Amino acid sequence: MKRILLTAAVLLSSVLMKADEGMWMLPDLKEQNEAAMMELGLQIPVEAIYHTDSLSIKDAVVQFGGGCTGEVISSEGLVLTNHHCGYSYIQQHSSVEHDYLTDGFWAMSRREELPCKGLSVTFIDQILDVTDFVQEQLKKDPDPQGTNYLSPKYLSKVADRFARQKGMPLPEGYRLELKAFYGGNRYYLFVKKVYTDIRMVGAPPSSIGKFGADTDNWMWPRHTGDFTLFRIYAKPNGEPSDYSAVNMPLRVKKHLKISMKGYSEGDFAFVMGFPGTTFRYMISDEVKERMETTNFMRIHVRDARQQLLNKEMQADDATRIHYAAVYARSANYWKNALGMNEGLIDLDVFDAKRAQEQALLQWEHARGDTACAGAYRRIEGIVAQRRQALYHQQAIQEALVTGMDFMRIPSTAALANALKGKREKRIRQATDSLKLAADKYFQSVPFPQVESDVAKEMMRVYMRYIPADQRISIFQVIDKRFKGDTDRFIDACFEHSIFGSRENFDKFIEHPTLNKLESDWMVLFKYSITDGLLQTALAMADADKAYKKAHQTWVKGMMDMRQAQGKPTYPDANLTLRLTYGQVLPYSPKDGVVYETYTTLDGVMAKEDPDNWEFVVPDKLKELYRTKDYGPYALDNGQMPVCFIVNTDQTGGNSGSPVFNARGELIGTGFDRNYEGLTGDIAFHPTLQRALCVDIRYTLFIIDKFAGASHLIEELDIVE
Repeated sequence: MKRILLTAAVLLSSVLMKADEGMWMLPDLKEQNEAAMMELGLQIPVEAIYHTDSLSIKDAVVQFGGGCTGEVISSEGLVLTNHHCGYSYIQQHSSVEHDYLTDGFWAMSRREELPCKGLSVTFIDQILDVTDFVQEQLKKDPDPQGTNYLSPKYLSKVADRFARQKGMPLPEGYRLELKAFYGGNRYYLFVKKVYTDIRMVGAPPSSIGKFGADTDNWMWPRHTGDFTLFRIYAKPNGEPSDYSAVNMPLRVKKHLKISMKGYSEGDFAFVMGFPGTTFRYMISDEVKERMETTNFMRIHVRDARQQLLNKEMQADDATRIHYAAVYARSANYWKNALGMNEGLIDLDVFDAKRAQEQALLQWEHARGDTACAGAYRRIEGIVAQRRQALYHQQAIQEALVTGMDFMRIPSTAALANALKGKREKRIRQATDSLKLAADKYFQSVPFPQVESDVAKEMMRVYMRYIPADQRISIFQVIDKRFKGDTDRFIDACFEHSIFGSRENFDKFIEHPTLNKLESDWMVLFKYSITDGLLQTALAMADADKAYKKAHQTWVKGMMDMRQAQGKPTYPDANLTLRLTYGQVLPYSPKDGVVYETYTTLDGVMAKEDPDNWEFVVPDKLKELYRTKDYGPYALDNGQMPVCFIVNTDQTGGNSGSPVFNARGELIGTGFDRNYEGLTGDIAFHPTLQRALCVDIRYTLFIIDKFAGASHLIEELDIVE
């Protein structure tokens, strides 16, 4: 009886739920979402948000780097994103002498803006539904493996074919990206314009931009000024270019207006960005699999590594700066996995998934069809079949690939082949190439003792979770040559391997020999890790191929059912431009607890702890608080707003996303989700999931009053 009542409650909540759930494709907004958005409070036409033939808000939303979102906030290419999105570039320019991570950075003129190596900003020029074209090509082209429909390599060829057939010009800087949606039931082509001369303009100190650090990460209430500023540079004619001294700030076609009016509880809001990956069409067996493989390994492996790294980072500034971005990335998804596993159990996501499954199967049965039922049974069997291989693969990935740097040593294959052929010219060429690669590698690992300590810990963790008879092949060598002592093996790697030290490499490269390469401990370890990944992938290859076809059928069934019921539908996130909408709303995570919609600078001061690096407050900020010198950025009650929450549907990749009010004006920057909403990658919870946002007034306050960079404020289009 309890199960029946719970299932009924889940289904009822889905019926009553407003369309806050969903990461919507922009071309579908008019047909699927306009009415619901207007009902919630949208005050501008949907065409002002996205239009195929004219400028719209979409044209000021950019992909920042490879995994975040940014927004263009001035006519001269100024881009706002999160502090944690720009973190590795702040680190790139930091040193013990110029510690921008600790002290912050503000360019007081264009000449002081710092070029960021490897950073790009991408505009989405067009979004085209090319489903019919792709399906035509799939029918024409040979596909012996039956995988073309999801193959990035194949889809890239189809994208080029489409562009040629349609006579689409692709000037310098333009890229095509064709992606599958709904498990391969629909296809969209994205025409992108990529700029690669991006310069850092401003970053608050980590005591503001990362306030609360790991303790507050994924939590609400939050009090962090998680933002940074960059600028797009281009050729004088506005075309993309790599860094050049003659490049100029980009005169953009569209930038956002910034609202100083703020928001009230219940106000409509919408967010645009590039959400990374969701798994909303998983069945319940897959949810359990995710908990016990990927999430399990992230939790346990990363926790061990982070404890060791944190100790080293707190003991030495140079070490802290070097590992800052690595540690932050690791800690972010360690806590994500932890919170997701807790939430999946606490929020009865398994029951909700089972209710969804039964609803689809019953709907299909009523139509006299069995395709989804067959797909469901196949997915159940596949999940059971691949369990052991997936568990091992995740252990290798987390402990031996992500957890240590051995996989990053340069490839020695070209030199080995040249030495085998005994051709002097090829040996010289391979040697020169290896020298260049080694230079980059050794620059990236300036703290070998830390790397050694981490590697030893990661080997212990890997052995803790993988039985001896299943471990990768290098452990047979360790058992035979080192009596099973992995610490001795790691010591031997750093003492004797050609990549163990710069001195070892220089000595080897003077007189390279094939025997040394083929017996080198680090090289052998890398090959063993690679082989381990290959073997686990091969063990799952047939299962994965079968899974994708079954998943395609299952998702199509979900689409068909929702269409028949007159309900809108959206595809899983896949790092493509989406829109999500909702309201500024409080929430209650448990009985007797209610979290309000915004936080203020009062909360920053209440959390201050000068003895805890996560909660240090800069003296300048304390002085501004003491004197209440907030300029025009304070609330009517005199408080300084810091962060707020909305019930929009977001995930990783949305970091840095612009948050808009009903008039399409910028009111904040999304930077996180709440802990109770970490199940959102698998199942959206309308009453508990919230997106955490930096209030744009706090951003302006820090730029203006804290940093004294008022020249940047003058660039902006601010409305009351």
